[in-house]
Amino acid sequence: MTQKVEVVAAQARSELTAIDPEAVAKARADIPSEGKLALVVETFEALADPTRARVLYALSKRRLCVRDLAILVGVSESAVSHQLRFLRTRRLIKGEREGTAIFYSLVNHHLDVLFREAEYHADHLLQGLLDHPYP
Repeated sequence: MTQKVEVVAAQARSELTAIDPEAVAKARADIPSEGKLALVVETFEALADPTRARVLYALSKRRLCVRDLAILVGVSESAVSHQLRFLRTRRLIKGEREGTAIFYSLVNHHLDVLFREAEYHADHLLQGLLDHPYP
């Protein structure tokens, strides 16, 4: 069923004539490759769950073990482990064993920037502020 929808959508796109072909060409050039786009979408999917977002927020500040994350996030250790596995497979977090405990941290700090931008966006929406230009 999904393939049929994709084929119909592709046919519809091929039958359309651009109002501004130059703008369409420039916009097409700005879209990342399929591989990069898939990773971007995968990252946003990982952020789309409140429990995972809380875990990632916590890990953006310090390394934590499963039990401490469970206490912090308010779910069972099993539920946290499930979310950590999800985040690990998407290469967003890593674990380091210390004795019998594994401490988790972010793979890199790019998520800090994503969170900060999302918070700015939320603040603008909540306060009804206009957009501001970037330097």
